[in-house]
Amino acid sequence: MRAYTVATVALTLSVSRKWLDNTLSHNRVYGVVQARQGVSRKLSPHAVLTLHIALRLIEDLEMPLRRALALANDLAQSRESGGYALSRGLSISLDVDQSAEEITARLARAVEITPLPRRGRPSTK
Repeated sequence: MRAYTVATVALTLSVSRKWLDNTLSHNRVYGVVQARQGVSRKLSPHAVLTLHIALRLIEDLEMPLRRALALANDLAQSRESGGYALSRGLSISLDVDQSAEEITARLARAVEITPLPRRGRPSTK
């Protein structure tokens, strides 16, 4: 499965790396692989889509981050309908396929621009 670096995803979503790192440190996002301290996080396409939807909920509905991430995860998983019932008589819908296509195109551009992180120990020079 394809996975993306924090730098690539930050560029894709037009957010700072610091914001993305803090968000991932304090919240669970399905599809984020983090092993241990010192090992870079990797984000699956599902995680990037979830973050994209959460950002739209935050911007458009002024929803708090934690609630936006939970709702975005539910919306991203309901790809068939793109809708989610918040309560009886109240639902929210989103064209998840269109969002996924947009993110896929933006990720492709970001992968070309973002430099690959260096591996191994830093040089002593």
